[in-house]
Amino acid sequence: MELQPIFQRVIGLDIHQAQVTACAIVADPDGQIHVERRQFGAFKKDRRALAEWCLSFQPDEVVMESTGIYWKSPYAALEKVGIQAKVVNARHVKQVPGRKTDVGDAEWLAMLARAGLLRGSFVPPAALRELRLIARQRQKLVGMLAAEKNRLHKVLTDGGIRLGVVVSDIHGQSARAMIKALIQGATAQEVLSLASRRLKASRAEILDALQGDLSASHGFVLEETMRHIEALEAQIARFDARLLEGLQPQQHALTLLQTLPGVDLMGAALLLVEMGDDMSVFGSADRLASWTGLCPGNNESAGKRKSGRTRKGNPYVRRVLCECAHAASRTRCALQSKFQSLVVRRGHKRSIVALAHKMLRIIYFMLSRGTYYRDAATDYEALSVQRNASRWVKKLIKFGFLPDPA
Repeated sequence: MELQPIFQRVIGLDIHQAQVTACAIVADPDGQIHVERRQFGAFKKDRRALAEWCLSFQPDEVVMESTGIYWKSPYAALEKVGIQAKVVNARHVKQVPGRKTDVGDAEWLAMLARAGLLRGSFVPPAALRELRLIARQRQKLVGMLAAEKNRLHKVLTDGGIRLGVVVSDIHGQSARAMIKALIQGATAQEVLSLASRRLKASRAEILDALQGDLSASHGFVLEETMRHIEALEAQIARFDARLLEGLQPQQHALTLLQTLPGVDLMGAALLLVEMGDDMSVFGSADRLASWTGLCPGNNESAGKRKSGRTRKGNPYVRRVLCECAHAASRTRCALQSKFQSLVVRRGHKRSIVALAHKMLRIIYFMLSRGTYYRDAATDYEALSVQRNASRWVKKLIKFGFLPDPA
């Protein structure tokens, strides 16, 4: 069966680190087909030449493979000249025997595009793509910070300090002050004076936990690790400020997302940077869940369901949503009830993924409709009365609608 053409002018691009192979298929009004192939480098001047070459054809469609991060700079070059290229999944177009050369790949992409068989992946606007760099680097820094904090705890334990036994967070204000004093060589009694009175452990228990044998090497590693931790915290704070500053145009969507249980300010910011606030590009909540990789897999043959494993999707959205799902599972809302009904029969991890899937669908409809979250398990009228009843009664008494009890 031959592929029936839908578009008359198409270009396929096979992207690599140092080379871009392009193939243009153009149909004349008399039906004659012209195929032109070119190869370009990967430097800025080459990308500019590629964009001008593509523009000269006035193409109906330009498609390229989403190979790593190499597609991003050619995509931006095409975007500058007004060409909105389609970025397609390489897995969808590479399963063809006999087309394993760069020229063959580019031509096959163009042929599929000409028949209208390719669907482009979601590519956010340029402003959000730039904010993605900040958001994803921030997530890397958060991972580094967690690793350094764990390392500090391990070194303290290696030196006989059991501070983690008597405090819930060794990086809280009181515990950090005590650790810094230990690094400076203070005695256990001097360090004890820095302990907060709000700690549940007794003074004797804290004193016993501070008794250890920190060597000079322990002190050196602890001091350097503490410096690195504080430097990472300051760096993350700068990333947060820059990210929130860039999201000022999406302030309304940022506020909406924070009404969903488990989603804080930074969680909402990270989700917006990855997905954007325009849900029409996805079309439905199902397609958004599929793009994210949170929906159940679809693998069925001969009427038998073989596997329900989730597919690969956007790992950054999946990670943030799973963190938000953990938080939501501990709140008093309908999401907690959903988690508790699942965890009994599905286990903790699968229930968290299912809850993240549900939260993603809720986010889709919140952003599509521009409405905040209203929980099915919460009586908002009763909450309003509980918070405002005393003030309302005082006003009614003041204006004579109720008798003054005095």
